Amino acid sequence: MDILIVLEDSNSNIHRMGLESITGAQHLASSIGLQASAVVMGANANALADEASQFDLNEVIKINDDLLSTYSSDGYAEALKQIIDNESPSYILFGHSYQVRDYVPKLSAKLMKPFLADSIALKIDGQTVSATKQMFNAKLFSDVSPSTDTPYLISFQSAAYSADNITSGSATVRDYKVSLDAAMIKTQSEEPFKESSEDLDLTAAELIVSVGRGIGKEENIPLAKDLASAIGAELSASRPVVDSGWLPAAHQVGSSGQSVTPKMYLALGISGAIQHVVGMKGSKNIVAINKDPEAPIFEIADYGVVGDLLEILPKLTEALK
Repeated sequence: MDILIVLEDSNSNIHRMGLESITGAQHLASSIGLQASAVVMGANANALADEASQFDLNEVIKINDDLLSTYSSDGYAEALKQIIDNESPSYILFGHSYQVRDYVPKLSAKLMKPFLADSIALKIDGQTVSATKQMFNAKLFSDVSPSTDTPYLISFQSAAYSADNITSGSATVRDYKVSLDAAMIKTQSEEPFKESSEDLDLTAAELIVSVGRGIGKEENIPLAKDLASAIGAELSASRPVVDSGWLPAAHQVGSSGQSVTPKMYLALGISGAIQHVVGMKGSKNIVAINKDPEAPIFEIADYGVVGDLLEILPKLTEALK
């Protein structure tokens, strides 16, 4: 086995970052002549295997085990170790989800192999593969190549690859038996982390109007709400806005909030700090309005407007009604 993608469950569907990892794996496989396979486990393994089998993969490994029906870091780490020991993949790829952050360090210790976490891309030079990582608040980029033998454990930051670029196909599904014992499960997980405490799922939004500290004060938030309402968009915010109490935490986008990939992301008064950018850089189109022409947000924006929000927003909203 060359490449193994570990797919995670999200309401009986493959987690979005798992889909992005499939894109990355397919890119790696086609670049250096390898084959990519996937593994699914947990209570919804059957549904995940059916979904994964529709992509251009060599095979999908499906694990049904009562001890994996409820997530635990011990169970997942041990099950994957057994697969890796028996199948000998060279690359094991993950989306850098909260769950992956929990159990993959334990897997790394079991295998005595490094974990290249939160990578933004794979750099391929001939047959040499390295993981690109951000350093010093994304002011530097470092290409990291393990000095150890394979396997290499690599997780991808949200939106490192686009799920829209997955190649469809038909993969066989193979049932796989692991040897687990209840005595191996020494930890019990609490309820899964919820990114939002309200019924607001920004990840499903096609249009998002996001407000930053440049809006000035809480009394100006209705200007952004009116614009969002005019175009049928969801309203989100940067962390400073949430920390100031101007909008609830459920609206926050960024490294400590939700990660989104809408068709359009309208950034209002957002400077473009890396902590925010990591949560929205996968947006198809980014439109930024900021009075500072040197704001970092313009470096990633597809369209930019330099100007005063308080003057622009009422006119823009009226024009779009």
